[in-house]
Amino acid sequence: MALLVRNAALTGYLDLIRSRGVDPLPLLRPVGLRVADLAVHNQWIAIAAAAQLLELSAAATGLEDFGLRLAENRRVSNLGPIGIAAQGEPDMRSVLRMFSRYQHLRSEAIHIRIAETDGLATVKFDFNLDAAGDFRQFTEMTVDAFLRLIQIIVGNHWKPVTVCLMHDAPADLTLHYRFLGNAIRFGEEFNGIVLHSSDLDAPNCLCDPLFQPFAKQYIETIASPRPEDELDRIRDLIETMLPTGRCSLQQIAKTLGVNRVTVYRLLARSNTSFSAVLNATRAELARRYVGHRTRSLTEIAELLGFSELSAFSRWFRIEFGSSPTAWRADHQSGG
Repeated sequence: MALLVRNAALTGYLDLIRSRGVDPLPLLRPVGLRVADLAVHNQWIAIAAAAQLLELSAAATGLEDFGLRLAENRRVSNLGPIGIAAQGEPDMRSVLRMFSRYQHLRSEAIHIRIAETDGLATVKFDFNLDAAGDFRQFTEMTVDAFLRLIQIIVGNHWKPVTVCLMHDAPADLTLHYRFLGNAIRFGEEFNGIVLHSSDLDAPNCLCDPLFQPFAKQYIETIASPRPEDELDRIRDLIETMLPTGRCSLQQIAKTLGVNRVTVYRLLARSNTSFSAVLNATRAELARRYVGHRTRSLTEIAELLGFSELSAFSRWFRIEFGSSPTAWRADHQSGG
């Protein structure tokens, strides 16, 4: 069954493609979409079709920044009910948490994860597009639209520490710097942004204290929030701590503000263990990192918390059945 996204994600698409003198119909048909699918407000469409459409459109127009241009005029109103409810949240932290918990109202295939450690916060976008390809246009559109929404919330003066994109850089970065700023980095291990944790306390410029109780009631009548999974929090912390060499059950518990026994029991209730979650997270990251040629194997070993390349290679062979070099040659993703 196809995963869906609200057609608000493609707001302005028809105007943009036509402004470049390109007929949208030959681009819509191959991905199974019609003009009506985009023109009728608040419709669900297949997210893989939306992502494929943007790639075809970038090629047809010759615009490497097609997705960024589409995000240029995003407004809070594009968020629908989430945008209304955002007006009741006092600061950036609470707004981002609400986005994360209610993102499923806009898309079944985009998961926003927020984690804080060592004075920095990361906002990561996980895309389940159910199709092959890196879909850079959809990724860049989503990340840029999110950045613009944050600036609407806390003010245009705000800038992220880093904008992270997993795919390779385009040939010309001029417009990417214009849209995403000079802090953009390509070939990273996740799609999203890094910011100072203190930024999360910035007041929400849209907040109306008198509207706050009504906003909460409103969003809760629309849908239930996505359940907050403690396992997700532990996975996020493991992913963040692995490169530091300090990823341990004790350190995870300390960061969460509980003792080791509490974390042990939480994992046991989910029929897993710290070592199992650590290994699964490591394997997921290894698959991602080794599949791209942007990082050396020595660097990957360090990112996964191995002190020696040889230790990483032994672990990788046990986990994947071949050496990292052989696996990379067989599974190169092309960036």
